[in-house]
Amino acid sequence: MGTGVGITAPFGRLLRALRQSRRLTIEELAEASGVSGRAIGDMERGRSRRPHRGTVTALAQGLDLDEAAHADLLAAARAARSGARPAEPVRASPHTLPRGVRDFVGRQAELTELRALAREAAEGTVIAPPVAVVSGPPGSGKTSLAVRLAEEPASPCPDGTFLVDMRGLDERPLSAEQAVSGLLGSWGVGDAELARLTAEERLARYHDIAAGLRAILVLDNAGSEGQVRPLLPRAGRLFVVVTSRRTLTGLEGVRRVALGVLSPRESAALLRAVVGAGRVDAEPGAADVVNELCGHLPLALRVAANWAATRTNWSLERLAGRLADEDRRLDALSAGDLKVNSAFALSCSRLAPGAARMFRLLSLLPGGDFSAASAAVLADVPLPEADDLLEELLEAGLLMTSRQGRYRLHDLLRLYAAARRRSEDGPADGEAGSLAARSRLRHWLLDTAVLAGRWYEPDYGMPPADPARLVALEDREQAARWIRAEGDTWLAAYREAAAHGEHRRVVEVAEAMHWFSDHWVSWGHWVEIYERAAAAGASLGDAALEATHRNYLAWAYWACARRHEEAVEAATSALRLARTAGDVLQHAWAHAYLGWLRDADDDLSLAADHYLRAAELFTAADDVNGYLQVSCGMIRVLRGAGRAQAAVETCGDVMDALADPRHRDRIPPNVREFTALTALYAVSFVHLDEERWEEAVEVLRSVRGQFDARGWHKQAGKVHLHLAHALARLGERAEAAAEYRAVLAMEGHAPADVREEAFAGLAALAAGRPAPLTRFTQ
Repeated sequence: MGTGVGITAPFGRLLRALRQSRRLTIEELAEASGVSGRAIGDMERGRSRRPHRGTVTALAQGLDLDEAAHADLLAAARAARSGARPAEPVRASPHTLPRGVRDFVGRQAELTELRALAREAAEGTVIAPPVAVVSGPPGSGKTSLAVRLAEEPASPCPDGTFLVDMRGLDERPLSAEQAVSGLLGSWGVGDAELARLTAEERLARYHDIAAGLRAILVLDNAGSEGQVRPLLPRAGRLFVVVTSRRTLTGLEGVRRVALGVLSPRESAALLRAVVGAGRVDAEPGAADVVNELCGHLPLALRVAANWAATRTNWSLERLAGRLADEDRRLDALSAGDLKVNSAFALSCSRLAPGAARMFRLLSLLPGGDFSAASAAVLADVPLPEADDLLEELLEAGLLMTSRQGRYRLHDLLRLYAAARRRSEDGPADGEAGSLAARSRLRHWLLDTAVLAGRWYEPDYGMPPADPARLVALEDREQAARWIRAEGDTWLAAYREAAAHGEHRRVVEVAEAMHWFSDHWVSWGHWVEIYERAAAAGASLGDAALEATHRNYLAWAYWACARRHEEAVEAATSALRLARTAGDVLQHAWAHAYLGWLRDADDDLSLAADHYLRAAELFTAADDVNGYLQVSCGMIRVLRGAGRAQAAVETCGDVMDALADPRHRDRIPPNVREFTALTALYAVSFVHLDEERWEEAVEVLRSVRGQFDARGWHKQAGKVHLHLAHALARLGERAEAAAEYRAVLAMEGHAPADVREEAFAGLAALAAGRPAPLTRFTQ
């Protein structure tokens, strides 16, 4: 049924015209919609210009509008707003707390117990800080309780709060190693430094830092004991709260906090907090029925209460009647023996068609949080419309906020949305529509991943301008933020593309990420990325392509996973494939990777052979960037072989190549900076070994501060330390002392042995002698 009224009319006039066209009084519309007569009158007179989307939907249903007319009314409401909400930048930090529930009620006994444990941890009165395991059925409010504790202003943990979603119900739960890497990044350990640590060293570093923190760490949604056991603190004052649907009985020495359903009094308090005390107190019997029908489960109660809160003219008795109507709900969803789909079905029944469709489609997203842009692509709607639809789902309690600007669907609601999608969309159209939506999202995610990754590739950089692009990719930092924030979603799309046999797409994404991967070594999925890409190259029968990605895989095996033998095998395979294909460049890179791997294995003779062969091939292929990289490796190898002068000459060759005007536009700025830093740092050890103190000081001064800026704390500490040693040998006591103190100021970042050596150096200076001679190690 059309409106006959243009959407340019102010919202109030349009609402009045629609009401009058149906010959309804304000009181009759209030009764039909559940919106109070006073609120309708205020909207029509322009006193309330920004109604919630849920309220607009309730009015549209009370007016019996068709989908087009409903869209007109929503558009008028949207136009009445002061302006579109600006898009928030994607944040890269994955461990900030989600926004807590503002109207949290109940659970006082559990909160009191957790507060006492937090104080016990913060005071450090026990050898190992306490650990709490909060368990309970889905929808019982485990995460809300943990976030409530962490948000309390009187928290005894001044170093902050951190939350890691362990994704225990996913097909691929987060591993303890991945959680450790992510937390170390949040605690200031640079990605490049993480890349140089084995899994065991990362875990040790995690426990070292954790021991010095007075903080709360929430390990949310844990699926098994093995996921969290390595993360439990051994000493210090970090209070860890684990939430899980399971009791995790295999964990020993933990305090268990079991959550059941709410008590009748707590259920009533929650209803009062959301719906309003006056309405609940006026109908205590109906409120009790609502609580019973929701099984006293917090999630179900909140969904039902949010629905009632936007329909102020409806009685709780009417709400209870709708919840009791079996015909209005599916029976596919339960939490143990608690049927919670009544509340879900009630809220879904009052959604606008577009919002209901969005809710069903969101079940197709992989687990984890998501952005409005992903939802817009999935539903094939403009971004502002997707924003509005998500806000309506938030108002209905069917969606949760996550990190800044992102959303999350509760596991129960995801299951329910999937059941609605299968039931309401029909077996044929529903399946076809779902496939189309998933395909649309997959292509968009991978297209965007390629554009973002190529920001770091010398031959691409900034993508062409596109006003229709849904995310900002105006600089490298924006690209990196998107890749990191959407890591779960574009990785899921990548896996789906591989499963569909989209080999060219798999290779394209992996290639686009090649240069960026060095900036996020600790992610934990690069081995999978390049294993799939190498397999795709093999499926295409392209030996050169497979060689390329087996070379990348060699890097990932060693740099990201410290799997040395597999790395050597991958590089050796790449060497064989490159020879077969006659690809000189990949032939060179295979030798370069093998030189790097043999260098790591202290087989200096074999490393030198590979590096020399790689340098010859790079020269033949006229690839200056590859030549520079293996030359930096050769400096280390020559030093290790005792060929100091050859190492110094090789460094000179590198610096000459960087200064050669013929290469000005062939070497990207980031590669130029990194190469100079790497070469000079490597040659500084040659000068130190040979006790060429003046040359060592000159080189170390030139690189001082550059490692700090990149977050490479170990190297930064050694630059300060070695510069101090050399200055002390030259009699520059004041500057030497300043450099020793710079190391000591890096507490929590510089390795313990480096700091101990700086202490010894300061003590030696105070005693009037230089620091004892040391063996300089990289």
